[in-house]
Amino acid sequence: MKLQSAYIYFVDGSTAASASIDDVKAKFTRYVDMTSKTGKQLGWTYADAAFPYTLEERPEGKDSWFLLKGKDPNMYKAIVVGVGSKNENGSEKHYIQVSLPESATHGDKNKANEYCRYLARDYKAELHLFNKRIQYFQPRKP
Repeated sequence: MKLQSAYIYFVDGSTAASASIDDVKAKFTRYVDMTSKTGKQLGWTYADAAFPYTLEERPEGKDSWFLLKGKDPNMYKAIVVGVGSKNENGSEKHYIQVSLPESATHGDKNKANEYCRYLARDYKAELHLFNKRIQYFQPRKP
């Protein structure tokens, strides 16, 4: 399996025009907080199951990407999350990129899909999944 990536594109109707790496980290912190509150209501540590990663920053990825490293290496290895932009049709298009390294497990891919949907829904963005399918979360005119 080679490096696979999913993209969350900011489009017209998104809640933001772009996101910094700190914005994305804040979204993951909120996700962990929400799942821990859900777990508290249910009476179990749901946050550990919902987010089985530690967030690691590497010096070479400062301000452009960070690593989600699995707490249980048998089930989860790593997910790389970054931000960027590209020129398309004369305008700059900002995105969040979620990548799976070659060592990623099926659990990593499932969690990456879950996190992509969470981020795309929260930003009301356009999500291009690993399997090249597209999901639209932005408000669309009838």
